[in-house]
Amino acid sequence: MKRSLAVAGAAVLLLTGCGTSGSSEPEAAGGAATIDYWLWDVAQQPQYQACADAFHQANPQYTVKITQYGWDDYWNTLTTAFVSGTAPDVFTGHLSRYPEFAAQGQLMPLDDFVAKDKVDLSIYQDGLADLWVTKDGKRYGLPKDFDTVAVIYNTEKLKEAGIKPEEMAELSWNPQDGGTYEKVIAHLTVDKNGKRGDEPGFDKTKVATYGIGSNGSGAGFGQTEWSMYTMSNGWQYGDQNPWPTKFNYADPKFKETIKWFTGLIDKGYMPSLDIVNSGVGMIDAYGAGKYAMVTEGSWNTKTFFSLKDVKSAIAPTPIGPTGKRASLLNGLADNITAGTDNPEASWAWVKFLASPACQEEIVAKEATVFPAIKTATVKAEKAFAEAGIDVKPFTIHVDEKTTHLAPIAEHWADITATMTETMDSIFSFKSDVNALDQANATVNGLFG
Repeated sequence: MKRSLAVAGAAVLLLTGCGTSGSSEPEAAGGAATIDYWLWDVAQQPQYQACADAFHQANPQYTVKITQYGWDDYWNTLTTAFVSGTAPDVFTGHLSRYPEFAAQGQLMPLDDFVAKDKVDLSIYQDGLADLWVTKDGKRYGLPKDFDTVAVIYNTEKLKEAGIKPEEMAELSWNPQDGGTYEKVIAHLTVDKNGKRGDEPGFDKTKVATYGIGSNGSGAGFGQTEWSMYTMSNGWQYGDQNPWPTKFNYADPKFKETIKWFTGLIDKGYMPSLDIVNSGVGMIDAYGAGKYAMVTEGSWNTKTFFSLKDVKSAIAPTPIGPTGKRASLLNGLADNITAGTDNPEASWAWVKFLASPACQEEIVAKEATVFPAIKTATVKAEKAFAEAGIDVKPFTIHVDEKTTHLAPIAEHWADITATMTETMDSIFSFKSDVNALDQANATVNGLFG
């Protein structure tokens, strides 16, 4: 499941007008309806089917029909459905997508429903509910889950390197020499002759195992790539969040962080962008022993721990120059299509998805994601522990209040286009970090 805001697609800009629901059974006088619901994550489909079954039992007049698409097909199909008037009643929304959907009139505001039913927004992790309110003050979603970032590592490779798990919990980094964090990355890196990255004779052109894997350049978001480093160096995306009017990609703190981070590629400790884009995904490369550790979002925890022949463990992100570690706090919500034939039924389903009955009693126990409701987080941690997975390195950010809200901004598709080109160029060493000056000017030019 992809969560990065960097994937905002230009296809969204083509949407016009207001679609109508593709549900085959609109609400009748008696209130019966079939709710057409779309999601993209196959790993989460079973838990939401369980929620749908519980919802139907509590509301026999409503039936939920779930359709699952892969990430890319999901947004392409949804785009087409909006244009053709066959969009679902309800669909899983994303923070990078909903502002433009809302601006184009494709989404139904939830404010009247929330007020009428007196929904308590304080039950969710701090700040999550705010992310689903647009600049004009209208709400389009209730939080369904949240995610943070941590380090997932191969325990066997750690043991071979003589590094103790407790060391991983206290690593620190800085943009000058990388701190103890870079020392671990270097020592975990091994060339094809068995030389480690911190040993004489190490050949960076023939690496068998990289100390740390990569998902790419991160474009303008860098959720699992560099955000934990830039923010623990005291950097923020913009002048405010949500809805920044000025971005800070030319900030010296951002530049020095990216210079240090790309330096890991130059030293042979992290794969080049060409290798990353070669067609083998980060999860598969990690599973094949090509990466000793990766920085990853909590939503993929079970996937990593399900890999054959690899035993994994989790460590928190490193402490930065600010004296604190950092992670983005991101999350999903469910959106209602503005043209739905089933507004009351759709709201009832969205409210149920955002309630303890779904999140605490069903989703938390599945140990797949962290539900957005605070009390459900404890149950999710317990469920993960029962599955043999200690997820505290993810939730430590919530406990220690080292989370930073994901940026929500206008013009995100244009920002992504500019920053993808620039960051790819920097990560490929075709440009240095000073290319961020022009990129930042271009981004800020979007705001007048």
